Amino acid sequence: MIANLSNLGDCVIADTKARMSQVATRLDVSSTQPLDLGRACLLVTGAPGAGKSTVSRLVAASLTRSALLDGYFVSGLVVSGRVWALGEPSDEAARQVELCNDNLCALATNFSDAGFTPVIDTVVPNQAQLDVFRRALGERLRLLVLDPGTDACVERNATRPAIEQFFFDGYSELHASMLAGFGDLGWWLDTSELTAERTVERVLAEAYERA
Repeated sequence: MIANLSNLGDCVIADTKARMSQVATRLDVSSTQPLDLGRACLLVTGAPGAGKSTVSRLVAASLTRSALLDGYFVSGLVVSGRVWALGEPSDEAARQVELCNDNLCALATNFSDAGFTPVIDTVVPNQAQLDVFRRALGERLRLLVLDPGTDACVERNATRPAIEQFFFDGYSELHASMLAGFGDLGWWLDTSELTAERTVERVLAEAYERA
């Protein structure tokens, strides 16, 4: 059984790599991308449904040396005693958010130092949390805010497969908090009229200077 599961896992990984390679080929990516080889740490944020996970995966796949750091996955490393970001008790939720952000920064630093560009996929709701990344990553940090608008985020989230949907009704409050905290920082990219592939093309070409 263990051997069969191992073989299945290898097949899934191989299939994922093949599909990501096909995307990179279609995008006609050069190995001299400004973001590549650990030159920057790309932080991709936005509201649920903004396209963070899709864009982050495709950007990472399009670079020659990269690492994908998923905030949801990192927070899920806590198995017993986990409290999600909006859960209770609120003080423990805040402590675990801080722990997750610290771990993302540590991983990003290690990968960048080793010549891999970290692409960080996580929700950054306010200035205080962004400052954690700014202090840890310094000049290497590139902030990309995917901002297709609240209506688009709600619609995209609703059309996901049920297992991938994220129940969230605080879009307006989150957007206002992000604007107030760092609306003048990074690159706020309106993706409401962009496909995922076109978004990635723009990120690869422009994020190093604009984000």
